[in-house]
Amino acid sequence: MTRASLEKQPKDVAAMFDAVAARYDLTNDILAMGQNRRWRKAVVRAVDPRPGECVLDLAAGTGTSSEPFAAAGAFTVPCDFSQGMLAAGKRRTPWLPFTAGDATRLPFADDAFDAVTVSFGLRNVADPDLALRELLRVTRPGGRLVVCEFSHPTWAPFRTVYTEYLMRALPAVASQVSSSPDAYVYLAESIRAWPDQPALARRVREAGWERPAWRDLTGGVVALHRGFKPGGD
Repeated sequence: MTRASLEKQPKDVAAMFDAVAARYDLTNDILAMGQNRRWRKAVVRAVDPRPGECVLDLAAGTGTSSEPFAAAGAFTVPCDFSQGMLAAGKRRTPWLPFTAGDATRLPFADDAFDAVTVSFGLRNVADPDLALRELLRVTRPGGRLVVCEFSHPTWAPFRTVYTEYLMRALPAVASQVSSSPDAYVYLAESIRAWPDQPALARRVREAGWERPAWRDLTGGVVALHRGFKPGGD
C-alpha cells in the first residue's frame, strides 16, 4: 500500500470492521454481485485443504471463508483483529476456533500450519510486508500461501469502468445495505491504491516465499496469489 493510502487509513481499522460486522456478509454479496462466492471456491481449490492438515485463515472475518477448509477435514483456525467480526462468526458457527490476532504479530508458534491464506484482508494491514513474513514464520517448511485480493483489471476499458464503480457506485450501494457505509469509502480507496499483480508477486517473493505466481479472476478484478515456504520434502 502506498504512503498516501496509509495516511487515509482510519486510525482504528479494527473498529471500522466492528461497525460493519452485523451485515458484512450480506453487503459483500450485493457489492460483488455474487462473484465473491466464485472467488471463495477458487481459494479453496488453491489451498487444497486435506484431512489432518492445519490451515490458518487470516482476516477470516465471520468465518465464512473458513468453513470449506474445515468441511474438507482440515483443522482450521479463523483469525481476525476485529472483535466484532469474531463475535458475529462465533454466534453463527460456534464450533470454529475463532482467534483474535494481529497479522503483524501472529499468536502462533513457528511452523504451525500446513497452509496459510488471507482473502481481501492483506491490503487492510498497516504493514502488509511484515504480515507476509509473519505468515511465512508460522508455516511449516514446504507449506503453502494463498492470497486472494482485489487487483487491477487487465483490459484497459474495463479497468476504467471498474474504477468508476469503486469510487462512485460502491459507496452509494453500501449506504443502502451496510451497517456502516462510510467504511466502504475507505475500502474503495484501499482497493484503488493496492499494488497490481506483478508488484504484489514481487513482495511475496521478497517476504521469503518461493515460486510466487498468480491467477486473475473476473478479468483481474481479483488476483489469486500463491507461494511456498522454502524447505520440506
